[in-house]
Order: sequence, then C-alpha cells, then structure tokens
Amino acid sequence: MLTHPTLDQLTAMGLAGMAKAFAELAANPEADTLSHGDWLALLLDREAIHRQDKRMGARLRYAHLRHQASPEDIDYRAARGLDRALLRGLIEGDWIKAHDNLVITGPTGVGKSWLACALGHKACRDNHSVLYVRAPKLFDDLTLGHGDGSAARRIKTLGAVELLILDDWGLKPLNAQARHDLLEILEDRYGRKSTLVTSQVPVADWHALIGHATYADAILDRLVHNAHRIDLTGESLRRAKAKPQA
Repeated sequence: MLTHPTLDQLTAMGLAGMAKAFAELAANPEADTLSHGDWLALLLDREAIHRQDKRMGARLRYAHLRHQASPEDIDYRAARGLDRALLRGLIEGDWIKAHDNLVITGPTGVGKSWLACALGHKACRDNHSVLYVRAPKLFDDLTLGHGDGSAARRIKTLGAVELLILDDWGLKPLNAQARHDLLEILEDRYGRKSTLVTSQVPVADWHALIGHATYADAILDRLVHNAHRIDLTGESLRRAKAKPQA
C-alpha cells in the first residue's frame, strides 16, 4: 500500500535512483527476504550510481570531445611508437592532479586527437572538468570575441577548466593577437590546471610558429616545461584502414 506514496515522495525529493530501485524491489517477490537494512543499502547504492552517471553525462556534454574514445579501446597493435608504460601512467591521471601538461605530436592520422579524447574521457570519469577545443577555431573565435567584447569571458572560462585539450595546434603561424591570447590562457593555467596539446609539428619547431622570440619563450616555458611527451610515428591509421577496402 505504501508503494505509490513512497515513489511519489522519493521522486518529489529528487531521489530518482532510489525511486527506480524501490519500484524494482517492490515488484520482485524475492525482495521480501531482504532485511530493512539491505533494502536501504540497495536504495542508497542505486541513488549514488544514478547521481554519478548524471554528473558524468554533464561533464561529457560540457567537454565536447571530438571522438567517442575511451582508454579501454586504445589500439596498441599499430606500429606508432606508443609507450604502454607511459600511457598507463597517464591514464591513471596523477599528471592532472599534479597540474602537469601533456604534448602529443606525430604525423597526420596516427591517432593524436583520438588519444587525447580517450584521456579526456577518463578525466571526466575521474570527476575532472574537461574542455576540448581545436586551436584554429579557438583563435578565430577569440578574434571575433575581441570585437564583441566576449573574449575576456572566454579566456577566463578556458583558464578555469581542469583539463583543456588544445587540438591541432600549429597548423598555421600565430598572429600578434593569437600569441597574446595563448599566453594569457597559459598564464592563467600554469601550475593550477593541466593542458593537453596535440600537433603535427615537432616541438622543436614551435618557437618559429609562434613567431615572436619573447612571446615564444614565455609560451613554451608555460606549456612545455612541465609537460609529459608522447611522440607518435608511423603511417596514417585512416590510410591503413582504407587499404583492405581498395
């Protein structure tokens, strides 16, 4: 007799996980053998899982990850110089807690963006805020933002997220405004948050891409100084997958 009033009360209190679990238990004859303590433990467990899943969904929506990737799906068979031990440590996530950075370089198609998104997905699972942006679009958006007054707010948002994934960095040299914006972003984040950068361009060539000696020194000091490095090699995975279909 208490089933419907109890469900209504649980729902009204925002305890959706408990409400669903209560309905399932009430409909299961075997649940009559459980003690009150067991019932309560099951209800609380389901509510905790429901809230965790809800938070995870919100973090993933905010992250806007380019690929639906996860560490469990990483392909170690492809010959691309992937260091299992290094990657295993990065997956554990201590580098994010230590506010270190990560740089992933390599030729096009070797899985840099996918790997970055897999690490971003794991960071979301570890209750970190994550945001994925493509560097070319970010700098274009900030240029427009300086015109309409939204750039400062965007830079503040980028500075606050716990893991910022800056994908496709270095596709073209930075202009004066982009150099300044990047330095502001990295200055806000240095020693406080983690930044993951992917690039087709070797780190040794980044100084020239930035295009201004003083800015380049400042940017690279904040970005590369405390960065872990993954340098991928080999043939494009996209090209390798296409060969059997040819």
